[in-house]
Amino acid sequence: MKRICTICARGGSKGVENKNIRQIAGKPLIAYTLEQAQVSRLFEVIAVSSDSPEILDVAQCYGVNVLIQRPPELATDEAPKLPVIRHCVEETERIVNRRFDIVVDLDATSPLRLPEDIQGAVNLLESQNLGNIITGSPARRSPYFNLVELKDDGVVQLVKPPITAIVRRQDSPKCFDMNASIYVWQRDVVFNAPSVFNQDTRLFVMPESRSIDIDSELDFEMVEFMLKKRQGV
Repeated sequence: MKRICTICARGGSKGVENKNIRQIAGKPLIAYTLEQAQVSRLFEVIAVSSDSPEILDVAQCYGVNVLIQRPPELATDEAPKLPVIRHCVEETERIVNRRFDIVVDLDATSPLRLPEDIQGAVNLLESQNLGNIITGSPARRSPYFNLVELKDDGVVQLVKPPITAIVRRQDSPKCFDMNASIYVWQRDVVFNAPSVFNQDTRLFVMPESRSIDIDSELDFEMVEFMLKKRQGV
């Protein structure tokens, strides 16, 4: 199998300024994902897509194979994920003159994953010949038990009212939080599927301790604490 790893990191950030290259526990945030991809030894090519020259410079310093300049229309707040991945894959295939079988997209804002998580998600897809894999962790809240929505008239109700009452969260259907850490695709699926969720999409489960996606200053502080603890600092 010919595999490509894409890491798509925009320069702009609303919640945490310049978060992809901000120093966290001693190195730029994106560096953790780059190193995990390298240590996994799964990929013929690791490609970073960005609209930011600073991000691309950091990626080059960490030995990235291919740097992709993302066009402005794919670097807006509204730009969906799939077209960005497709652009990165197509440009990389053009540059290296090679077509890949498997596409693995890693989110730069999820630095707590381990190389073993990447290997596990890829193995799940390849061993069962699936279309795509997403990752997630067991949810603390359940839409059947203690996750509620507020309706326009002010009424509060469960997001998914069960047919029969559930008195313990443990008795509700298993639910998971998507952690946006790892996406694994068959190439044809990533280019033809209308969304992340398809008929044979499967979940690779990761522990909560490796599933925090940095989207706020509080997330950043929590992840930095956990990274330093992992490093023994």
